Amino acid sequence: MGLFKSKLPKMGRTLRPKEKDMLKSPLIIFVMGGPGCGKGTQCRNMATKYGFCHVGLGQLLRQEAQRGTRRGQKIREIMLQGLLVPTGIILDMINDNMLSCPESRGFLIDGFPRELIQAKEFERIVGRAPDVVMVFDCSMETMVRRALCRGQVEHRADDCEPAIRQRLETHYTLCEPVFTFYQQKNLLRNILAEEAPENIFAKCCSVIDSLQ
Repeated sequence: MGLFKSKLPKMGRTLRPKEKDMLKSPLIIFVMGGPGCGKGTQCRNMATKYGFCHVGLGQLLRQEAQRGTRRGQKIREIMLQGLLVPTGIILDMINDNMLSCPESRGFLIDGFPRELIQAKEFERIVGRAPDVVMVFDCSMETMVRRALCRGQVEHRADDCEPAIRQRLETHYTLCEPVFTFYQQKNLLRNILAEEAPENIFAKCCSVIDSLQ
């Protein structure tokens, strides 16, 4: 995987004590999986059922990339190459979104963390670990097929086949240490994502219900 050199911040901003207090009690659920694994759809379903706030990292990045700012242009260049946006930007976006929903009972952080440093930086900045980490397990060919269909429907520039395969390669390379990190904390829950959507949703709900 190539490295992208940019001036975007590598570290997230430090939260104030009051902000950390706001994030102590809500459930925080990370939802991981490659592009096209179905995690976005299931996060929207879970958010509706449980009244959680769905923080879709990919959507946040795409919205930022469409803006005409220098930061937006840098993010767009990185995403079109299938590479990772710097950790500082990721964490600031996620934390700002959570803090903007202070009344939420829980947060579904969709597409995070994408590498080990993000997992560790989240805990350092927020002052706590997530309650659970769901991992959507899906074959590469299934994810490529789904992502290509999504790209056609949603007209997403980053859902062309070369970028998808690069993102998947990046995902598999960088996520293994993340899985190990959360497995050691007994927070990892695997969701087989090749089944019918309603069966996948039932498994997701079972994980959430075990936390209530």
